[in-house]
Amino acid sequence: MRPLIILRPEPGAGRTGQRAAQMGLTTGLCPLFEGRALDWQAPSPDRFDALLITSAQTVRLAGPQLDLYRALPAYAVGQATAGAMAAGFSAVIAGETDGTAIAARIAADGHRSVFLPGGADTAQIEAGPLTLHRIAVYAMVETDAAGLDALVRKEAVLMVHSPRAGRRLAALVSQERRRRLHIVAISAAAQAACGGGWASVQAVERPEDERMLALARRLCE
Repeated sequence: MRPLIILRPEPGAGRTGQRAAQMGLTTGLCPLFEGRALDWQAPSPDRFDALLITSAQTVRLAGPQLDLYRALPAYAVGQATAGAMAAGFSAVIAGETDGTAIAARIAADGHRSVFLPGGADTAQIEAGPLTLHRIAVYAMVETDAAGLDALVRKEAVLMVHSPRAGRRLAALVSQERRRRLHIVAISAAAQAACGGGWASVQAVERPEDERMLALARRLCE
């Protein structure tokens, strides 16, 4: 059985590793990035009629200022992000694909001015009629990726949870080693960011860890 290498940042890496272990998979954790909180000034919630969160890292790193927006209709990209918000927000509407899709839902619900706290380097969103007020509340910084070289010396399956992780993985792994490695990507954009030369590169239909793990299990066996 091929081992599964999990590249996402903590604390998500640990959660994915636990789920994979429960499925009987052999795992190795090597986060390529870690989240660091940034200082930010919270604008008045009166300026907005909805809140959009695109990553659970925002909930973890934004700090107590995020509480100011609890009264706003809340939207999230993906069930994992919605789950991270569950403790602080009474009702969260989760999108099943990406930021552009949930932006269309927000617009359809009649909102226009949307507060979007997030990372310093986040995916682009087609806002349509929305005005998105972005503020960086955290940054994802590169780790030293210690241990990755040893993990990719043999056949393995790697989980790529973002386009940025795909680009960094492509920079770290030589073409020669790629022939033995299979990639499971969280989106088509993450899949494309990995480049070519891998044994296989596949993306799941929706950005859900459970779907990624189901695909990874088939590749590991």
